[in-house]
Amino acid sequence: MNKLLQQKVLDNTIETYLYVLGVILLMLLLKRLISKYLAQQLYKLIAHKNRSTARQSFLDLVVQPMGTFLFLAITIIAVDKLRFPGALDFKIYKVTSREVVESLANGTLVLVFIRLCIRVIDFIATILEEKANLTKDQTDNQLIIFFKDFFKVILVIIGILLIMRFSFHKNIGSLLTGLSIVGAAIALATRESMENLIASFIIFFDKPFAVGDLVKVNTFTGTIEKIGLRSTRIRTTDKTYISVPNKQMVDTIVDNISLRTQRKGEQRLELDLAATSAQLSALTASIRSLLQKDGIESQVVVLSETGKNAHVVTIEYFVSMDLTINDFNALREEVNLELIALLESRGIKLAASSTDVVVRQA
Repeated sequence: MNKLLQQKVLDNTIETYLYVLGVILLMLLLKRLISKYLAQQLYKLIAHKNRSTARQSFLDLVVQPMGTFLFLAITIIAVDKLRFPGALDFKIYKVTSREVVESLANGTLVLVFIRLCIRVIDFIATILEEKANLTKDQTDNQLIIFFKDFFKVILVIIGILLIMRFSFHKNIGSLLTGLSIVGAAIALATRESMENLIASFIIFFDKPFAVGDLVKVNTFTGTIEKIGLRSTRIRTTDKTYISVPNKQMVDTIVDNISLRTQRKGEQRLELDLAATSAQLSALTASIRSLLQKDGIESQVVVLSETGKNAHVVTIEYFVSMDLTINDFNALREEVNLELIALLESRGIKLAASSTDVVVRQA
């Protein structure tokens, strides 16, 4: 039996193969338990409160990639005890097959590790978002989303550098020195992207708007859904989804409708020249009384123009932003109907049969 175990196959004894295979099988059986235990310990370091839902969410995210990482690491360590078979040792363009296998193993290990780190970042971001949702301010939510993406990019860059170091055996120090020289040229070539990245930091620290705000940019009006590293995503009032470069969001005049203190309703009445001054004076006084409604906080009614075509009465009124858009539209409709009835009762006609009450929302 001992003689059989000492027989060599591809430069390694059967005993060594059995030893390596046993370690791999044992790790395959125990990886779930080990990874779950390590994930639980890691959870205690990250989350201070013992919440079963958050704990289960963390385990769902981390256990599988952690188990894969541990299994792969132990497998590589175990297989390293084997001698690389001489029959399989050949060169591919000055690179030996053994070096190719080692590079693939190291690269795979790095990728699995980076994936595990990204899962941990996702969980931390989820916990922070839950805490941020308890506050009315949406700025912290916005920062969490931004830095989650930012750290993911950093991890990917670190992963690439580790692969360059352990798979391609490059000197990272000299590589970074070379990249710093090439970086200036790359920065010039990607100037627009760099400007958008810098603009994203300006948005986060200057806070002209936040996720959830209703804004007007150029000809588009919509709700901010996400502020990324390069662009801001807006769901427009037409239910389309647009992406605006952050540089444009910084350079363009952005009207943050959510920060308005009042909504404005405006009407312009162009009245027939046959209306007398007494009629116009009584009409403006009646309109002021008409606008004494619940919800209307202030008003302006003035005979703003007169001339050869029409007498123009300008009406402006302001309501609180607490009033929903549906309630505001209902109020505007009520005011318009009462204005029409008021003109009819006083026998005042509009300047032309084709002229109607012009309604605008500022």
